[in-house]
Order: sequence, then C-alpha cells, then structure tokens
Amino acid sequence: MKKATMTLTRRMQITIDLPAGEQRKKVWSKMYKWQDICCRAANLIVSHLYVQLMITDFFYLSEGVKYKLTDEKKDIDGILQRSHINCTYRMLSDRFKEEIPTNMLAYLNHELIGKFRKNYKEYLNGTRSIDNFKTNKGFIFGKEGVRQLQYNEEKKYFGFVLFKIPFRVYLGKDFTDKYLLLQQVLSGEVKLCTSRIKMDNGKIFWLPVFEIAMEKHSLKPEIVAEASLSLEYPISVKIGKNRLQIGNKEEFLHRRLAIQAAYTRTRKAVAYCRGGNGRDRKLKALNRFKNMESNYVTNRLHEYSRRLIDFCVSNQAATLVLLDMQENIDIAKEEQFLLRNWSYYELITKIKYKAEKAGIELITT
Repeated sequence: MKKATMTLTRRMQITIDLPAGEQRKKVWSKMYKWQDICCRAANLIVSHLYVQLMITDFFYLSEGVKYKLTDEKKDIDGILQRSHINCTYRMLSDRFKEEIPTNMLAYLNHELIGKFRKNYKEYLNGTRSIDNFKTNKGFIFGKEGVRQLQYNEEKKYFGFVLFKIPFRVYLGKDFTDKYLLLQQVLSGEVKLCTSRIKMDNGKIFWLPVFEIAMEKHSLKPEIVAEASLSLEYPISVKIGKNRLQIGNKEEFLHRRLAIQAAYTRTRKAVAYCRGGNGRDRKLKALNRFKNMESNYVTNRLHEYSRRLIDFCVSNQAATLVLLDMQENIDIAKEEQFLLRNWSYYELITKIKYKAEKAGIELITT
C-alpha cells in the first residue's frame, strides 16, 4: 500500500521579535549556548551508542559472559539499568537539564538513535566511522516547542513563540509555497513535525518539517517513462511515442560558465575598486556574484525536474526509469569539468522528491 503522506522541509529566515538592546543580546547568547550544548550532546550520544555496540570487542568478554543491551529488569542477561533508548537520554538529562529545554535533548536523542540503527551494519563491519558533529548543525526541537503560531493581518507576517522567545518569520521574495504551508498548518490541513534552528552569519534560519498529503493522479501501472540525463540535454524522456527534451546545453552550461567568468574578472579587478569604508566597500561588486551561480542552478534544476514529473503525470506514467545511472556517475567522477558543472546529484535529488510527491515510482538502472 502506498503512503498517503510525505514530509518536506522548508528554510525560512526568522528574527527575534524583541526591541534591540539587552533583551535581544540575552536571547542571542542563550541560543548560541543551546547550539553548543546540542553539538556536544550529539557527539556524546553517538559515542555512547558505539561503545554499547562494540562492548564485546572493547572488553574482550569471555564466551561464558552473557549480555544484552536491554533493561536488566526485563531480561536476566540485560546489562542496562533502564531501556536502551532511555540510557542516552538520561545521560544527557543529568548533564544538561538545567541549561537547555529537555524537549531538544529528547528529539536529538531520538533522531540520532534512528540514524545509528540505520547504519548499524556499517559500524559493525568497520566500513563507516561515527559522525563528528559541529555547532553549525544547530538545534532540533519538537512541534510542542512552537507555540502561538499565528498570522498578523495588520503587519502581514507570521510569528510564533519558541520556549518563551518570540520570533517573526521572514518569507522572502519567493514566499508562495511557504506562506501556503504555514496557512495550512494554522487551518489543520498540514501537520507541523520537528523543526531545526541554525544561526549563520548573524542570521537565524528556521527549518520546519511539514507532513503533507501525497498528490493524487490517475496513473496507470502499465505505462513506464524512460529518462536519461546528459550535459547536452539535462533530461531526455520517452513515454511510448511521446518524447521530450528538457533544457539544453546553451541554456544551462553556457550561462553557468558565463557567471563563473564574470566572477573571475570581477575578483581580479577588486584591487582597483575604490575603498573608503574598509573591506566591505572593496568587495561590494564581488558580493553580487556570491550566490548568483548556485541560485541560477537551483532554479533551473527545479524547473527541469518539475517539467519531467508534469510530463509523466500528463501521460499517466506510474513508473519513471532513469537509464544508465551508474555509467553517468562513473563518467562524472572521471571528468572534473562534468563533476563541477553538471549538478548531476542535485538534479537526481529533486527528481526523486517530486516523483515521490506525485506518487510515481522511481527506478534507477
């Protein structure tokens, strides 16, 4: 049975809804402290989980010793004083409960235990090392932390309170999708799940996870779409006698190379730019190109993947097959130019997400 819902994450900039001054400084200090604690807690969790997994190798237990990573009250061979999941949470709670909301610790613990179990065999075989977390990961919290989410009709903005800290949401220029999702959360049509907050270059970003209903289309299992990816034409798709080529080299690659060339020329000319207000004045022209290439590529790939899925839906194709994937991966790895300019993996990611949302099965060969 196919899933009825799926999750998606959006990135929204938020600001602290307090007057500038001592209050705001205290909030910034508190949030940086939470971020630091979550980083340390994440490293402690994976370290404890790894030790529990490899305990027999570390201590060279004899064959006669019996042990299980379960509560000793529930199993005679158990070596834990409480449940496996609760061990790491209580360890964090004992260390940090007075310094950070326990809601964050609980969701962080749940997230990392799930990820650890997913990679269990790789850790056991030695083909994967445990993760090392840094403060740029931010901090995670549950939907219970987001309170009083509302839309201010007079000032036209969304706001919410997170652990007694008021925030205002800035949706930016491309606000249509985010605005609709937040309105649907208020009306109860969409469920708000976990969220994460990250701080970057003096800005705060909210990354909420939404649970949305899958799109319903009248797709036919016997109809299969075959697509291939290349640099000449980003996507070529065939469904029976219907064919479509999406994008072209002139549009995607040449425009991207033009942006790179303009960036290089500007960087060489920076030394001759008029100063007067320090480094920012000198780099003013160069900063215009800071995100120009990545924004252009992201926009193009969204457009290409959207057109591909729309073509499949209009032809009622229930299955999408991406051909010669491994061959394309090998070519991209050998050719640095392709690896740098094709954005192959990003395109696949966007196709996969949109196919799942439309209820189309994606197969790679």
